Amino acid sequence: MTHNVTLIPGDGVGPEIAAAARRVIDASGARIAWEVVQAGEAVMAEYGTPLPAYVLDSIRKNKVALKGPITTPVGKGFRSVNVTLRQELNLYANVRPARTLPGIKTRYQNVDLIIVRENTEDLYAGIEHRVGADAAESIKIITRPASERIARHAFDLARRQGRRKVTAVHKANIMKLSDGLFLECARRVAEEYPDIAFENMIVDAMCMKLVQTPENYDVLVLPNLYGDIVSDLCAGLVGGLGVAPGANTGLEAAVFEPVHGSAPKHAGQNRVNPLAIILSGVMMLQHLGENEAADRIMRAVTAVLSEGRNLTYDLGGSAGTSEMAGAIIGKMQG
Repeated sequence: MTHNVTLIPGDGVGPEIAAAARRVIDASGARIAWEVVQAGEAVMAEYGTPLPAYVLDSIRKNKVALKGPITTPVGKGFRSVNVTLRQELNLYANVRPARTLPGIKTRYQNVDLIIVRENTEDLYAGIEHRVGADAAESIKIITRPASERIARHAFDLARRQGRRKVTAVHKANIMKLSDGLFLECARRVAEEYPDIAFENMIVDAMCMKLVQTPENYDVLVLPNLYGDIVSDLCAGLVGGLGVAPGANTGLEAAVFEPVHGSAPKHAGQNRVNPLAIILSGVMMLQHLGENEAADRIMRAVTAVLSEGRNLTYDLGGSAGTSEMAGAIIGKMQG
């Protein structure tokens, strides 16, 4: 079966790492028909927006996309392309695994977490305004439908993957109504899954405990803002954003992407680690039911990391982006 997939190369180093991931996925045995569409800085002059309508149309048509990083101006101008994509396509669940990989130096071993982040509301709804000349106000939105939906997504994922526990992360001790509602919904959904342990944790305590004993946690479910922050913390436990894949899923579409930025200062230098987008591609293949191809890539990635001969500079090697991708392909074909 051939799968139609939208490919958004992105900005900065995006085109290089997207090309590397495409080569690896094409070599995996999965049959992918790529529809390449451009978004970000490269289309601003022509379309007046970093996210032209044709990008959304392509994803709606194909249902699945692999996306490179896209630059968003800080503090002014257009809203985040990532946030807009999630809201326009109702990609309500952001899923970010954080798993220790061989050959990557970290302070921790045997970390295996999944962060499930509500993706459509909370402070990231972008409802904010000025209050006079010297203040600004952002409105935090937490709803029962969205909270129950993301909690159920976390428990369903835990059950599918044979996970043992779901931890709801919140600040309900202070934000008793908004975070209190999120926690109430998580507790209610947990009653439907008696086979999976459930606990809740205040977000600041969660950050401390993740640094102390990450092995005690399995699946975390969080509102949008906390999920953004804690997922980066968990990426740090396993080697950084360069090895952190991500998925944004909804009922009608799914967008898979590395969670790091576009790193424009490294663009065109063939030196950036492509693992995050390759691992995002593995998640995409699993979503498409191409589990054999996904496993083939993971075995090859593990072999290359374990050997340590074809790694990019951030992993302690001297290989380029394309060379590391080539080494992964070689392991699949060897």
